[in-house]
Amino acid sequence: MRKIEGRSLGQIAWMRLKRDKVAIVGFVVIVLLILMAILAPLIVKAIGHPPNEFNQDLIDTQGGTLAPLGRFGGMSWDHPFGVEPVNGRDLMSRVIYGSRISLLIAFFATLLSVTIGTVMGIVSGFFGGWVDALISRLMDVFLAFPLLVFAIALAGVIPDDAFGLQGDSLRIVLLIFIIGFFNWPYIGRIVRGQTISLREREFVDAARSLGARRPYILFTELLPNLVAPILVYSTLLIPTNILFEAALSFLGVGVRAPTATWGGMLSDAVTFYTMPHFMLWPGLAIFITVLAFNLFGDGLRDALDPRSR
Repeated sequence: MRKIEGRSLGQIAWMRLKRDKVAIVGFVVIVLLILMAILAPLIVKAIGHPPNEFNQDLIDTQGGTLAPLGRFGGMSWDHPFGVEPVNGRDLMSRVIYGSRISLLIAFFATLLSVTIGTVMGIVSGFFGGWVDALISRLMDVFLAFPLLVFAIALAGVIPDDAFGLQGDSLRIVLLIFIIGFFNWPYIGRIVRGQTISLREREFVDAARSLGARRPYILFTELLPNLVAPILVYSTLLIPTNILFEAALSFLGVGVRAPTATWGGMLSDAVTFYTMPHFMLWPGLAIFITVLAFNLFGDGLRDALDPRSR
């Protein structure tokens, strides 16, 4: 007779997630985007058009418009997305390379926000009293902070060489710090509320009765029970950070040219508003990425917590 095997909570959540076809599609798109970002040099090498290579022979220099030759922005078998006006850089290569910057900043900024928010939220909710009041007021201060204005001001005054970094590396680290450090109160409040509801549960009282110390209770008893909301919120925070990075690059305070970013490409496209193909591809890349993360995040939330439906 075949034995009946029990299923863990992770296996049950995975079964629910597999039934959500929309979430699976979002997950597949996310995996493909990550692979595209990691393999960008190989993909662009196969295409044969580096992202910063000028192709003046593809630009109409005689007509005075400096528009790409041909129809639909110079789209062809060699340049499936067309080329940029004026300089003729390949749009497909720049969109692929732009994914590296956007996803890198979004992932690490989210990791920073989640780490700080989880620690502050679990400490605030577990200890309560003046500790909770102090951290809660600190969250209020950060939430009231004009982040966009601060990001523009800080990115404008930082020199090109600081903290042992320079160029694109300095800009990427600066954006990760600005986006990640000032967004932690959002997840901090979620973790604090969940911790307050968990700290009076029976398993916490049992750990106390056995002589468990506070660090053990925090990181061994409470933290594993907070993984689900933290994971779900992280998948929903990443697209927000992608949009914020794109907004900063659009405003000219992100990674500087000629490095390709989706927001920077949209900023350049504003000058050529009569050529919609120029802004179509980076805008479509942002749209698909944000939509994929949101669909997967919603499906993950339903799988981990069916009562939220």
